[in-house]
Amino acid sequence: MQDIDMELQQHIQQCNCTCDHMGYGNYMDYQTTCLSELPDVAAPRCNGRASRSHIHLGYPDSASSCSSKDSAPEARGGTARRRRPWCVGLAVCSLCVLLALALGVPLSLRGSRGLSTHQERLDLVRRLLKEVPLIDGHNDLPWNMRKYVHNQMGSFNFSKLDASEPWKTSNWSHTDLTRLRTGMVGAQFWSAYVPCGAQFLDAVQLTLEQIDVIKRLAEMHPDSLRIATTVNAIHDAHQTGRIASLIGVEGGHTLGNSLAVLRMYYGLGARYLTLTHTCDTPWADCSVGEKEVQTADDAKKPARHKSGLSHFGKLVVKEMNRLGMMIDLSHASVRTMEDALNVTQAPLVFSHSSARTLCNSTRNVPDEILQQVASNGGIVMVNFYTYFVTCNHTADLQDVIGHINHIRKVAGPDHVGIGAGYDGINKTPRGLEDVSKYPDLLATLLADPAWTETDVKKLAGGNLLRVFSAVEEVRDKWRMAAVPPSDELIGMPFLEGKTDCLWMGS
Repeated sequence: MQDIDMELQQHIQQCNCTCDHMGYGNYMDYQTTCLSELPDVAAPRCNGRASRSHIHLGYPDSASSCSSKDSAPEARGGTARRRRPWCVGLAVCSLCVLLALALGVPLSLRGSRGLSTHQERLDLVRRLLKEVPLIDGHNDLPWNMRKYVHNQMGSFNFSKLDASEPWKTSNWSHTDLTRLRTGMVGAQFWSAYVPCGAQFLDAVQLTLEQIDVIKRLAEMHPDSLRIATTVNAIHDAHQTGRIASLIGVEGGHTLGNSLAVLRMYYGLGARYLTLTHTCDTPWADCSVGEKEVQTADDAKKPARHKSGLSHFGKLVVKEMNRLGMMIDLSHASVRTMEDALNVTQAPLVFSHSSARTLCNSTRNVPDEILQQVASNGGIVMVNFYTYFVTCNHTADLQDVIGHINHIRKVAGPDHVGIGAGYDGINKTPRGLEDVSKYPDLLATLLADPAWTETDVKKLAGGNLLRVFSAVEEVRDKWRMAAVPPSDELIGMPFLEGKTDCLWMGS
């Protein structure tokens, strides 16, 4: 075996690259620390690796040491030094490093500069959505299933609803499997919604039936849908090419004012609860009835005449923290938003709301709340209903982008997502007519140099995954601390005049 040139050995010892240097190894092979007390079947090891001085470099054998000093070759005599092949290897190695830096580093940070057409950006979006699931925060298909087919699944062809009545002519229908696939939806929160008119009546039963229909829908399409209740389950479904199906219960009136019912919903798979819908509950106020008031500087700020969360409402928030259930503030009054933000120890969500500054609707989120959401670590998922986008019956894709950009500007790129509200709205923006159009939205965003690929991946699903993970982390910490469930009951004065359909025997 030929010996190693001293100049090469010194270079390798000082070089931090992991190249093999034409067979002479790298700096890890010339470390002076040694783990010598290994079984006899193994060669002496330096820093956990077998020493090359005992493999092929032709150093004098040594059973007691693997120090490079002890194994250095003896004097090379007076022969002229020859340039070794390692010089060529070093040059090639350096070139590879430079190319990697030039090509690799900007990939996650660059926008779509260089992609001149919408089709090129669409192709990029499709690649990105294979890396991160596109997660929509709110879809009302389950209620349409109740409304149109009474939750009877036998005649329900979910593969292509736009080819059959009443779906194909309904302004409220935007979802089926074919369009979900075209839209590259990776995870969908299906809404277990029941009307406010069921409050104090059969809201709990109706909610259970809606949870049931969501789960049966997934069971009927196991190759396309998978019920998911954890972040890991979302990732697993995405990796296997299925749409993660999550359950969100819409409206605190569905609880029947019972923390036990809340826990049962969680046990059945619900992973968020919208604290209110379009009605106040005895413990939380909704956005309906909020008025705008003029301040001295002529800036509109929400009135604070509503009372927000009661003591029991704050217990609901805390119990959701303990369970690992996301708190959804869409439909809530500003005072309820503020109270929930002050009570929760986990990030919260707006599953389908837009920016109030751009459309002055009480269903949208004011800037002051957007700032608090950023501090909380939460997310606002932008709604596509035209009356929440432009406060008018018409809107287009660019109007929705305006809301996304506003929330991104005020709260930051880590706190914005998508919650279109399809199948629960009858007016959609031009260019976003149904669930197949999400890639067009993301591709249009990439035409703006301010949007990087990383930003788009956060918007599509990364931000929601982060929030969900943080909620699970709070749950795990509370579980380790053995925090018990709350068994407190709502005060009877809050139910005054509402007990006609309640059994009051206990």
